[in-house]
Amino acid sequence: MSILSVSNILKTYGEKVLFDHISFTINEKQRVGLIGVNGTGKSTLLKVIAGLESVEAGEVVHAKQFHIEYLPQEPTFHEDLTVLDQVYYGDSSLMRALREYEQALLELERDPENPQKQRKLTALQQTMDQLDAWDAMTIAKSVLTRLGITQFSQPVRELSGGQKKRVAIAKALIQPADLLIMDEPTNHLDHDMIEWLEGFLVQYNRALLVVTHDRYFLNRVTNRILELDQGQIYSYDGNYEVFLEKKAEREEQALTDEQKRQNTLRRELAWLRRGAKARTTKQKARIQRVEELQESGGIVSREKLDIALGSARLGKKVLEMKSVTKAYEGRVLLSHFDYLVVPEERLGIIGPNGSGKSTLLNLLAKRIQPDAGEVVVGETVKIGYYTQDNQEINGDLRVIDYIKEVAEVVRTAQGHVITAEQMLERFLFPRPTQWTYIRKLSGGERRRLYLLRVLMGEPNVLFLDEPTNDLDTETLSILEEYLEHFPGVVITVSHDRYFLDKVVDHLIAFEGNGVIRRFQGNYSEYLEQRNIEKQEALQSKKEKNEPEKAAPRKERKKKLSYHEQREWDTIEDRIADLETRIQQLQQEIAGAGSDFGRVQELYKEQQEAEKELESAMERWTELSLLIEELEQS
Repeated sequence: MSILSVSNILKTYGEKVLFDHISFTINEKQRVGLIGVNGTGKSTLLKVIAGLESVEAGEVVHAKQFHIEYLPQEPTFHEDLTVLDQVYYGDSSLMRALREYEQALLELERDPENPQKQRKLTALQQTMDQLDAWDAMTIAKSVLTRLGITQFSQPVRELSGGQKKRVAIAKALIQPADLLIMDEPTNHLDHDMIEWLEGFLVQYNRALLVVTHDRYFLNRVTNRILELDQGQIYSYDGNYEVFLEKKAEREEQALTDEQKRQNTLRRELAWLRRGAKARTTKQKARIQRVEELQESGGIVSREKLDIALGSARLGKKVLEMKSVTKAYEGRVLLSHFDYLVVPEERLGIIGPNGSGKSTLLNLLAKRIQPDAGEVVVGETVKIGYYTQDNQEINGDLRVIDYIKEVAEVVRTAQGHVITAEQMLERFLFPRPTQWTYIRKLSGGERRRLYLLRVLMGEPNVLFLDEPTNDLDTETLSILEEYLEHFPGVVITVSHDRYFLDKVVDHLIAFEGNGVIRRFQGNYSEYLEQRNIEKQEALQSKKEKNEPEKAAPRKERKKKLSYHEQREWDTIEDRIADLETRIQQLQQEIAGAGSDFGRVQELYKEQQEAEKELESAMERWTELSLLIEELEQS
C-alpha cells in the first residue's frame, strides 16, 4: 500500500534541471535506497519529500497525520539541551512524556526527600504506562549506548562532531514516524556501529528512504533502489546487487534504442537529400518525423567519469617509520612503532574513531612530527593527500581556477596531454559549471573536485583519508578501478568495508588500548578472523569459569548401551543430512534476493541447523572416544 506519492515534480537550480517532472511512490515498510552521481540532487529530493524545500511544479502527497523523520548529513542541535533531551525532542505526546519523566527523575535524584517531587514522578510514571513509553526509553538508551554515547545528561555542546551525529541517529531511530529519511547515516561511524545500524534497520517496521555511499549497507538494508540520473528517476525492485544487474540491462537497451534512432534518422535524411517534395500528407509526416528524431537526441551520449591519469616515477625507497612514538593529551597512540612501506603497496588503516588512524597518516605525510623516532621519505616520493575535511578548498575560487592552481595540462597513463578544462569535463564538470564559484557546488561535487585536484598533481604515493565520505557510488567504483591500475603506493584510512575489500591487500588495525595489529588480507577477512578469535576467547573464559567437579567413580563400561548403539549407527547419516540441509538453505538464501522476510526465515533456520550439526558432531566425538576406550579395555 502506497503511503507517499511524488507526482510530476520539477526542480531547477540555476540552469540545471534537478528533477524533470519525476514521479514515484513509497509503500509501507519499504526500505528504499536513493543513489546517483553527486550534484544530481539526491539531498535536495530528500528535503523536498521532508517538506523542507519547495518545487516549481508537481506535488508530494501523503496522509494528513503522516509523520516524516529526517536525518540530514549535517544535523543541527539545540546546544543547551542534554543528550536525552535532544533525542526525545519533538511535539508528540510520547516524546513530551519521556522528556518530562527524565527531568522529574533528575530533580528527585537531587532532592530525594521532597514529597512533591515524589508525587510528580509517580504521576509521570502513570503517564508512561498509559503511553507504553517504557519500550521507547529502553530503545533510546540502548541505541545511544550501542552508538558509543553513555553520558545521557551531558550537554550537547560538549560533544564532538562525530558524537553529535550519533545522537542525531539515535533521535531519528526512536521517533514515531511513518517514513524515516536518512542522508549518509554511515559517515563517521566505525564498523561495529555500522553493523549494528544495519541490523536495526533490517528489523525496522516502518518505511525507510536512505542515501549512502556504503554499498554493503545498501545491499543488506534496502529492498528497492531509486536512481536519480540527469533529471529522471529509475526504480529497481531489489537491493544494490539487483540494481547493478538491472541498470546494466537498461543501459544496454538504451544503447540499442539509440543505434536504431541513428539508423532511422540516417535513412530519413538520405530521403530528404534526394529532393523529396513535401506536397502530400504522407511526405509532410515523414519530414515531421525527421525533425522529431533530430530533437529527441541521444539518451546514452552522456560523458562518463574518467581518471586514467599518469603518475611520477617512484624509486625503491618509499617510506619508513623507525621506532615512532606519538601521544595526545597523555594518551599514547603509537609506541616505538616500526613500519616499512614498499613500492606498489596497498595498505588499509582501520580502527575505532579517535584511535590514531589519521595521526598515523599525518605522521607518514610529515604534517605532524613524532614525539620520538623518525619518518624517512624516499627522494622520488610525491605524495597526493586526500583529506577528510574541506578546509583545503577555497570556496571563493572558481572551479577552473582551483584546478589550474595545480596544473593547466596533465598527461594520461597512455601519455596523452589533456587540459584542465578537458579533465574537468571528464570529472562531470561541463564548461559552464567550470566558471561557477566552488561555494555554490554541492558537498559531493566539492569532494569530487578535490579528488581531481589531488590526482592532477600526478602523485606516486596516494594517501586517502576516509575517501568514501560524500563520494557517490559511481565515482567510488571508478576510483577503485583507477587504484587497481595505479603504479604507485596507496594507503587508505576508511570504515567502508566494500571499498577496503576492493583496494587493499593488508591492514594496520588499531584495536584499542594501544594494541596495533598487522594483518595480511582485506577487511572482510580481518573481520572474520576477529570473530573467530572472539568466539575462542569466550569459550576459553567459559571453560575457565566452570568449577572443576570431581568425577564420580564408576565401573568401567564393557559395551555400548542399546540406545548408544542405535545412536552410533545413525549419527553419521544424521550429520550428512544436516550438512546437505545447510547447503540447501544457503542456496535458497542466495535465491531469495530482495525478499528480506524470506531471507530472515531461511537464515534463522540455517542457524538452527548449524547449531544442531555442532551438537551432533560433539556427540559423535563422545561416542567415538567411548568406543575406542571399550576396544582398548
